[in-house]
Amino acid sequence: MRTLVAGLRSPLPPLVLACLAATWLVWGSTYLAIKVALVDWPPFLLMGSRFVVAGALLLAWMRWRGRAMPTLRQWSHALVVGALMLGGGMGGTAVAELTVGSGLVVAFIAVVPLMIALANLAYGLRPARAELTGIVVGLAGVLMLTQGAGFGASPAGLAAIVVACLAWSVGSVLSQRSLPLAPGAMGFASEMLCGGAVLLLLSALDGETVPRQMGAPALGAWLYLVVFGSLIAFNAYMVLLAQGSPGLASSYTFVNPVIAMLLGVALAGERISAAEWLAAGVILLGVVLLLRARRA
Repeated sequence: MRTLVAGLRSPLPPLVLACLAATWLVWGSTYLAIKVALVDWPPFLLMGSRFVVAGALLLAWMRWRGRAMPTLRQWSHALVVGALMLGGGMGGTAVAELTVGSGLVVAFIAVVPLMIALANLAYGLRPARAELTGIVVGLAGVLMLTQGAGFGASPAGLAAIVVACLAWSVGSVLSQRSLPLAPGAMGFASEMLCGGAVLLLLSALDGETVPRQMGAPALGAWLYLVVFGSLIAFNAYMVLLAQGSPGLASSYTFVNPVIAMLLGVALAGERISAAEWLAAGVILLGVVLLLRARRA
């Protein structure tokens, strides 16, 4: 615990600390929100509508503040990155949660830091040895978390998780290295609009329709995903990609399973075994190693 506190007291900018808190805490709770919303919403329509609404609100806010619209080239970059990170990444996650336990979804997403590190090799960028150690330790903790849980998953659900992780990782690297978005929040807005449009296209191709009846829990979960999951946490992740190392930006993949465990205890009355708490400790150790090994 002292090591974690020392890592957080080291010279991390306040904005980076706030973004870390958003990706760790908010994203850890969005898996439960997605599960609740999927009771009434079809997956692609759920994700597409949340990002289109969030992107439109953010774009309107930035225009009201006098910010310039993205250029045509920046819109094209937003379309590619949005199609990968939101269309493939978030769309695949929603599809997976239809048939795969949410715990397995969260655990599998822990491979994202390794995928990002492998993708960065194409640009001649290798993670520092200590940073790679943190990634491996965190991944080991997540794997420990899944042991004995008896997750049942369909082949289609597992395939959706694989596609989601690959698409998210490639989109993250491209947004950093090859396809820069418009500066600041305008770039995030354009990405959400483009990614949301891709998801709505997938929804139409899949024959999804707007629910005729919407329960209060599903509607509340959708609103939570728009405000907290999209406007706050997603923008925080993009800031971390721009101002931090890839390992630090993807550290949420280690913390989110812990948040999911705590939510299960608080909201679903789940019991956490000693082995699962031990796995949570290993996950936090991986986060500490990432914080200590961050690169400027």
